[in-house]
Amino acid sequence: MGQLEDMQAFIRIVEAGGIGPAAEQMGIAPSAISRRLALLESRLGVTLINRTTRTSKITEVGQTYYTRSLQVINEVTELNTITTDPDCSIHGTLRLSAPLSFGLSHLARALDTFAKEHPELTLDIDFSDHEIDLIEGGFDLAFRIGKLNDSSLKARRISPIRFNICASPEYLKQHGTPKTPDDLKNHKLLRYALYGNNNWKLIDEKGQHHKINTTSKMIANNGDFLNDMAIAGHGILLTPTFISWKAIAMGELTPILQNYKLEDLYAYAVYPQTHYLSQRVRLLIDFLAERFGDNPYWDHELN
Repeated sequence: MGQLEDMQAFIRIVEAGGIGPAAEQMGIAPSAISRRLALLESRLGVTLINRTTRTSKITEVGQTYYTRSLQVINEVTELNTITTDPDCSIHGTLRLSAPLSFGLSHLARALDTFAKEHPELTLDIDFSDHEIDLIEGGFDLAFRIGKLNDSSLKARRISPIRFNICASPEYLKQHGTPKTPDDLKNHKLLRYALYGNNNWKLIDEKGQHHKINTTSKMIANNGDFLNDMAIAGHGILLTPTFISWKAIAMGELTPILQNYKLEDLYAYAVYPQTHYLSQRVRLLIDFLAERFGDNPYWDHELN
């Protein structure tokens, strides 16, 4: 038996809940599957599963090995399939991490279309604004917005992410409309918690940078919530246009300080540096790049 077979046996033990149930599922003697596990652990020099006569419990390193083993087995299976049948449909499981607001507002519709085009594919999606370790979490792909700091990952640019500063017409009527960045110091501001600091950076028409140290009335870790609070008149919001575009189009929010530029970011598809990028991941990246592109529909609506 080779290492791939031992990996498959280990996966079956974990998913079945023990050596006995795994042996029954595989139609072999418990002693045979126990021997495979022992050989795998000996080859690796670690304990993957702590076992007694009554219980089996996966170790921390075993959990990591299980997650990565699933990826390896899936990729080998897919590689074999597309080699023998290049026109076959994609299948297996694709694990994706995505930011919450963008994921629900924009990725959901994209993934709906993609899933219908590939009905044999299983999508396992984690929506979170916190950056997740792709390797440790066993993710094939992450959709990330911002600057990329992890050099262990590869990335493809999917779409620009533009920002604006806006407030409700009622708020501006009551408190006045800021004409310069300095005017923001006299207003109630709403801030996204994960930006990391209170500074808003604006660039005027002459290219001069203005760094505004803001005092926020309300801080939250969800952009949709802050968008709703801005609509309700609680203050001025700096927000991605992919969140504010509908409210602006409906007149619920009014962009301000439009003669000042804000730093644009980008959305990226990021994935581990592997020698073999699976067909399902490659197809999803191509699909998202084509769907959103350099002039995404939410910005097109604001032009």
